[in-house]
Amino acid sequence: MTTDEFAYLDATSQAELVKRREVKPIELVEAAIERVERLNGELNAVITPMFELAREAVSDRDNDGPFNGVPFLLKDLIVEYAGVGFSEGSAYLADFTSEQDSELVIRLKKSGLVIIGKTNTCEFGLLPATEPSFFGPTKNPWNVKLTTGGSSGGSAAAVAAGLVPMAHGNDGGGSIRIPASCCGVFGLKPTRGRNPLGPLFGDILSGLAAEHALTRSVRDSAALLDATCGPDLGDPYWTPSPSRPFLQEVSTAPESLLIAYSAKAPGGVKVAPECIKAVTDAAELCEQLGHTIEIADAALNPDVPDEALDILWCGAAAWVAEHWNRRTGRPPTSENVEPLTWTLIQRGRQYSAGHYLLAVEDLQRFAREVAQRFEPYDMVLRPTLAEPPIPLGSFDCTPDEPLRGWVRAGDFAPFSSIENITGQPAMSVPLYWSDEGLPIGSQFSAKYGDEATLFRLAGQLEEARPWKHRRPPVSA
Repeated sequence: MTTDEFAYLDATSQAELVKRREVKPIELVEAAIERVERLNGELNAVITPMFELAREAVSDRDNDGPFNGVPFLLKDLIVEYAGVGFSEGSAYLADFTSEQDSELVIRLKKSGLVIIGKTNTCEFGLLPATEPSFFGPTKNPWNVKLTTGGSSGGSAAAVAAGLVPMAHGNDGGGSIRIPASCCGVFGLKPTRGRNPLGPLFGDILSGLAAEHALTRSVRDSAALLDATCGPDLGDPYWTPSPSRPFLQEVSTAPESLLIAYSAKAPGGVKVAPECIKAVTDAAELCEQLGHTIEIADAALNPDVPDEALDILWCGAAAWVAEHWNRRTGRPPTSENVEPLTWTLIQRGRQYSAGHYLLAVEDLQRFAREVAQRFEPYDMVLRPTLAEPPIPLGSFDCTPDEPLRGWVRAGDFAPFSSIENITGQPAMSVPLYWSDEGLPIGSQFSAKYGDEATLFRLAGQLEEARPWKHRRPPVSA
C-alpha cells in the first residue's frame, strides 16, 4: 500500500494490518511522517516533529497493545513527553523541555501508539481557536482561510487531512468538540475523571478539563478510551469503571432513546441558519432511527453562571503564571505572553481565594440544577457551535483590545462549556456539511458517567450517515 492508501484507514484498521503482518509498524510510521512533511506546510498543524524519537520507539518494539505501530500526535498542552519541548503555544516557554511523561502518555505508549509529533494550540488553551502568535495559525483543511476551532485545532486538522488517524486533545470549555465540528471529525469529551491528569495534576480548573482525542471513527475513540481510562494512584476522584469495554458499545444498537433537543443558545446568542439546519437534520435522523425527540428549549437553556466561570478562567490564567514561574524560576511578562493572556493573569490576581471558592460553589450548584433538568432524558442534542467555521483572525487580541477574541468566543461557542461545568460526557458528531462544503457538527451529551450510551448512538449514526469517505481539499 502507498502512504496515501494508509492515510484514511482508521487506527483500528492500521493496527489490524500490523497484527496480520501485512505491514510493519515502521512502515505506518514512515508513511505518516511523509504525509506530515508533505502537507504540514499548508496546514501548520504539527509544530514539534518527533520523527527520530518515533523511529527509535518503533524500531525494536514488541508491543501487544490494541494500536501497535499506529502513528499518533500529541497536543502541546497539559500533557507532557519526557525530553521534548513543551510550550503550550507560548513564546514564554520556547526553551522549556519536559522532564517526565504524563500518565496519559505512558498509557498511550502502552497501547502501542507511536507519537510522531506535537500539534498546535492557542496560548495556554484560552480560546476556541488555534492561532498562537508564537507558532502562527493552523489552517482548516476544508478552507485554509478559516479557523480550525480550538484549542485542539492542530490535532483536528491533522486527523481531517489524513496525517494520522487520531490525535490527542483536551477540553476545558469545548476544546475537543469545537475543532471536531470545524474540521469534520469525531470528538468526544469524556466524563470528568475518566482519564488521568497526573502526575502533576489532580484536576485542572476545578474539574472543567478532560483528556481524550479527535478521531476519524467512533470505534477508534472507544478503543482508545478503553486503553487510557481509569484512575491513577492518588487521584482526588475518579469515575466508576464501565460495565464492559466501550468498544463493545459501538456495535451495540441503542434502545429507543428519549432525546431532549434545542437549537437555541444559552444567553440568547444568535445561532446561524446553517447550524440550525445541521442540528435539525441530526434530530430528524435520530427519529428515523427510532428515537424520540422532545423539544426542550427551556430545560436546555439554563442561566449559565458567567461571572463564576469568568472568575474560574481568570483564576486559571493567574495559576498558569504561578505554576510556570515555580517550574522555570521566571515569571511571565507582558513581553512574552499574548495580550489576552496577560490581561487575564492580571484580572485573576485581583480575585481572592474566597472569590474563587465562591465561584466553584456557584458552578457546582449549577451542575446540580442541570442534572435535575436532564434527569427525564437519555440524551441531549444541541448544536456544537453557533456558527460554521469563521475566518482566521476573528479571535485576534491586540494590546488595544486584549479581550476582543475572548468576547468573540462567547458568540461562536456558547454551548460547549455546560458539560465542562457539569462533568458530563459529550461528543460532536460530523453528520452535516454546508452548501459551501464546510463541516458542521452536532453535539450530544449524556448523563454523568454514561459514555456507553454516547458510543452506542454514535456507532448507529456513523453507520446511517457515514463520513469517512469525505476528504477536504487539503488532504493526503
